Amino acid sequence: MSGTMDGRQASGQRRADVYLPTSVKEVRDRGWEYVDVILFSGDAYVDHPSFGAAVIGRVLESAGYRVAIVPQPNWRDDLRDFKKLGRPRLFFGISAGAMDSMVNHYTAARRRRSDDAYTPGGRHGMRPDYPTIVYSEILRRLYPDVPIVAGGIEASLRRNSHYDYWQDRLRPSILIDAPVDIITYGMGEKSTIEIAARLASGEPVTSLTDVAQTALLTSTEEAPTSSDDENIVLNSFESCLRNKALQADNFRHIEQQSNRIHGATLWQQHGEKMVKINPMWPPMSTEEMDRWYALPYTRLPHPRYRGKVIPAYEMIRHSITMHRGCFGGCAFCTISAHQGKHIASRSEQSIVEEAKAITRMPDFKGYISDLGGPSANMYRMGGRDRGMCAKCVRPSCLHPRVCPNLNSDHRALLDVYQAVDALPEVKKSFVGSGVRYDLAMHQTGDGRVDRTNGRYVRELIEHHVSGRLKVAPEHTSDEVLKLMRKPSFELFHRFNAVFEKINREAGLRQQLIPYFISSHPGCREVDMAELAVETKQLNFHLEQVQDFTPTPMTLATEIYYSGIHPYTGEKVFTARSDADKQAQRKYFFWWDSSQRHEIVASLRRMHRADLIERLYPSRRFGDPKTRRKK
Repeated sequence: MSGTMDGRQASGQRRADVYLPTSVKEVRDRGWEYVDVILFSGDAYVDHPSFGAAVIGRVLESAGYRVAIVPQPNWRDDLRDFKKLGRPRLFFGISAGAMDSMVNHYTAARRRRSDDAYTPGGRHGMRPDYPTIVYSEILRRLYPDVPIVAGGIEASLRRNSHYDYWQDRLRPSILIDAPVDIITYGMGEKSTIEIAARLASGEPVTSLTDVAQTALLTSTEEAPTSSDDENIVLNSFESCLRNKALQADNFRHIEQQSNRIHGATLWQQHGEKMVKINPMWPPMSTEEMDRWYALPYTRLPHPRYRGKVIPAYEMIRHSITMHRGCFGGCAFCTISAHQGKHIASRSEQSIVEEAKAITRMPDFKGYISDLGGPSANMYRMGGRDRGMCAKCVRPSCLHPRVCPNLNSDHRALLDVYQAVDALPEVKKSFVGSGVRYDLAMHQTGDGRVDRTNGRYVRELIEHHVSGRLKVAPEHTSDEVLKLMRKPSFELFHRFNAVFEKINREAGLRQQLIPYFISSHPGCREVDMAELAVETKQLNFHLEQVQDFTPTPMTLATEIYYSGIHPYTGEKVFTARSDADKQAQRKYFFWWDSSQRHEIVASLRRMHRADLIERLYPSRRFGDPKTRRKK
């Protein structure tokens, strides 16, 4: 979402009155006697379309509402940040920020992080754990009669009962713990606008029970007693506490409905209350997407942060999001739970206009850092027969095989690249988002499409790689990859060969940067040992690696918690202890001499001398007795 820049930004000035007001002075400077909506955000206020609070604020502003924002309020003092703007005419809006607060605060080993990319200076400690709960409790005490609307990743992904990895327990819907009136889940523009309009018309917040893509508490008497085509009654929170298999069963329904074009309403009982989750909106039209991205964002941090670096902003300041949604359906990813699997794309003209706005930024040096999206190369893609898509409940259009109804033509993406690169101020545009190489290399059987997609791969590698191209094979074991809903590693071998060939032909020296995950459900220590051997043969010293972190509303998290696969009911092994996780993680660093002794000892314990020989050939690092004989 981007807007045009007027002369004030082009000249490098940052007048506060072109931002959403953040203080009493800024509100008064606008001549306002009241504010319609006050937004509280766990992130710093960056007026850029990659920051959710800025998006919602600008969308409400475009509808004629007076909006103010309080970024990173202090919840530990006399609460002056929560009091300074008084009560809004319509509602308080709350977002924990662009990340779930617990992912933001803690590593996969549950250790506290020392920094926060969404805070000036990267300073940690500027938001509490679970800000949605903390902020709403404070506002409810101070203003008991003012409606509170929660949104953002944290509220969105915790709308049902969910496993919380950091507390190692099943938690109820966040609606039980946070005294909010309603949650807008997913991308919240349309739901928030409807809520504001209905409150402005005089409706009480208690009547807003039918807004699409919202979740709320209601009474058990209002819920259906059984499931039908329009309603799905989930297992109650209490029953899920008693039986983990019931939580897994719930997830299957939740995932399927969040990926449908026209989903059912979900109901889950929590004690004497019923959580009602209304279906998602159908995918946004191109016209709607263009409208949100054409709002007058300054694309800059608020002047209050002058002189301070906000790391997350530095990463995206010259980037462009071309589409939303992802039909990959990866087992460990939350994108489809939040944005859905159906792609909503902007027009080429909208993207080019944003590129022009970036070229007018004072610090622009000619390089667009990213033309991308959740997955970089799904722009304008979807089912040929939308009627088939409307009936589909498959969580992935790519796994276990590419859907024959999927139009994977990359022509529109090539056209966008060409149009942006044609701008005289643009020296080069890069693709910084992750690329689905399985999608780009899929052979459709349509000669025209396959040739176009081949051209896309060459165009991408020759002209849109900033020295390093990020891809995500995630593992090398086919069995683990099946659980991840990822393609066979053999396809990565093929893409790597193509990457190297095109680099040779073009005289380029670029790197392929693969992402891998350890301790994912289904992964055993021997699988990681074989991953080490595979990546050594490819001459990779891995950089982008991580332990699996269970986050709410993913298939992998439900397997981790319940021990069974929600779709098959089969038991699945998962490394859970710190020792088991470290036993897997060490294989990422087979090349580090400090890890060698432990790796060799582990492989001997598993009776895998063959892997020792392949990792550490005896002529160099084998058994000491062997070396003495030589």
